[in-house]
Amino acid sequence: MSAKTTEKKQNAFLNNPIVKAVGTQRLIALLALIIIYIVFGAISPSFRQYSTLVSIFDASYYIGFMAIGVTFAITTGGIDLSIGTVLVCSSLVTGALATKYNVPIALCLIICILIGAIFGLLNGLMVSYMGLPPFIATLGSMMLSKGFGSIFTKAQSVTWPQATEAAGWFRNIFKINIVGANGMSTPIPTGFILLLIVAILMATLLNKSRPGRYIVALGSNIEATRLSGVNVAKWQTLAYIISGTMAGIAGIAYAAVYSTLLPGGGAGFELDAIAGVVIGGTSMSGGYGTIAGTLIGVFIMSVLKTGLPFIGLQTHYQQVATGLVLIFAVFMDVANRKKRN
Repeated sequence: MSAKTTEKKQNAFLNNPIVKAVGTQRLIALLALIIIYIVFGAISPSFRQYSTLVSIFDASYYIGFMAIGVTFAITTGGIDLSIGTVLVCSSLVTGALATKYNVPIALCLIICILIGAIFGLLNGLMVSYMGLPPFIATLGSMMLSKGFGSIFTKAQSVTWPQATEAAGWFRNIFKINIVGANGMSTPIPTGFILLLIVAILMATLLNKSRPGRYIVALGSNIEATRLSGVNVAKWQTLAYIISGTMAGIAGIAYAAVYSTLLPGGGAGFELDAIAGVVIGGTSMSGGYGTIAGTLIGVFIMSVLKTGLPFIGLQTHYQQVATGLVLIFAVFMDVANRKKRN
């Protein structure tokens, strides 16, 4: 087959209406998600059960909210390494307020989100106004949030109210248990609907609004954006505030699914979120972000995490699989960027 024929086939594939609408890397990620799910289901009949699907959704909520937020930071050409520990810190502090100080649970949920937003603001100010590299600034915030959560709770674990308690009503936002006529309880993962609603809102903000266009422009060429009269520091700070706020929401989701939180935890959560973002097609070099792709990447992570034990592989194999998928996704990003240039 000649090089000209190969090039024609490549161009025909790239110009296909479906490929153009979905995006090459997002389409590959979507196909990979479907294939992985089918393979796990074929190997293990237990994986095909409804309870496994609920487990996949449960594992995706907190990663999904973090990933949606950090998509904005990565689109600017930056990074946010603090989202995992901010998630745990915000959830630890507000869980302690609810259980030890009898603060109303509705107020605790608001405070949880505000704590995330404050850390996001801190990151944004350090990056945009102080000129610190995003890696260093958010690494410092990671340590701050990790220590603050432990100090506030005096290094003790925190257990949020259960769904059976009056104060545990917030858990029904993410999962409702319906008892049938036979007395069996069927969990409905309503958190998936909430995650989709937030994703649609954030996708609209990123792709259809002026702030979103400025955030994308920062990642494409920050100097040209500044010379165009755009307040670069303002919109760069906004990207990190969104990232922190979504980490606070992820703290609520994590508490709703896993109940008990340990001080000093959260380190490593951000890697799952960032991997989901990159696998979904957002460029690590900045200038392009996709919330839809991020969700696909997150579900790939969740399916791997939930499915590998069903085929007899331990959790650490997920890290190997995730690493390989991540390397391939970054390679695709570099190849696409070179082709565009």
